[in-house]
Amino acid sequence: MRQLADLSCELACGLGDLWDWPLSRFHEALGWPDSLLDSLAHYRQSWRSPGSASVPDHVLLPMDPLWPASLSDLDRPPLSLQWCGRRDLWPLLSRRQAVAVIGTRRPSVHGVRMAEALGRSLASAGWPVVSGLAEGIDAAVHRACVQAKGVPVGVLGTPLHRVYPQEHRGLQMSVAETGLLFTELRDDARVQRSTFALRNRLLVAVARAVVIVECPKSSGALHSAAIAQSMGLPLWVVPGDAMRHSAQGSNAFLQRQASALVDLSAFIHALGSGPVPSPDSVGRPMPRTPSTVKLLQQVDNGATLEQMARSLQDDPQHIAQQLMQLELDGVVTPMPGLRWRSL
Repeated sequence: MRQLADLSCELACGLGDLWDWPLSRFHEALGWPDSLLDSLAHYRQSWRSPGSASVPDHVLLPMDPLWPASLSDLDRPPLSLQWCGRRDLWPLLSRRQAVAVIGTRRPSVHGVRMAEALGRSLASAGWPVVSGLAEGIDAAVHRACVQAKGVPVGVLGTPLHRVYPQEHRGLQMSVAETGLLFTELRDDARVQRSTFALRNRLLVAVARAVVIVECPKSSGALHSAAIAQSMGLPLWVVPGDAMRHSAQGSNAFLQRQASALVDLSAFIHALGSGPVPSPDSVGRPMPRTPSTVKLLQQVDNGATLEQMARSLQDDPQHIAQQLMQLELDGVVTPMPGLRWRSL
């Protein structure tokens, strides 16, 4: 018992400088074999710049205070994270104060519009938006989040210096400037098809809830959804066209205790206020009344003035007056065919 107590004291007192422990101390305190000590020495040496024994600023290791504990609970936890962007967002991710939005790389027009509406709504409510920066749904939700002056968090399946697909270079830079990018792949790591699937577990592990917008049965988004359910996280699914291949996988999850996301305002109400300041002061004003929220939902659904009046059971002239005020407030802009678009 005395030896166990001494070991506990040794660990408690030394975890703060664990990275700089000599190998002999690991052997004495933990009884690690020579093979494991050799691997540790090689790993630490690969991170050290000449004349320095410290971990680079852009790297998180499991013993770092900023390391999200939920990552260590994964069946396959990452060994390290490489990151760039806002350091102040790590505590939020550690508390799982973010919402992950995932979906297919080949979405329908409906799927793209829903992803964009989610990006704007989550940004306005103060929720960081986590996604994988892939084509399709990922890109749509992050672009909308950036445009709404929200907080995007991109989880990459490549090293930080790589951009995939190439046409997302500007978007990836915007996410790094306004939010956070991170990956478990070091700069010299090989990118394989499996690395994109593996990043799914990371974006789920830092989220409070997961939303599937649209995906087929073979989509990696379904793997993320399964991880979310295994962790007991709320899973929301945007119902899609039952005849579309791209929605068959996500629709199937509606039969597995997932919640149907058919009303954005109800979804945001269920989440509550997010952990970051609302962009109201630098962006569009946040709608306050239930009627305005419902009207903006009709706008995001692409409804005409006549369709809005019929759906909301309101006078078209009254709706037109509300839309005019929203135009003056910089919330919407008119489009051809008596339609409007959110800004």
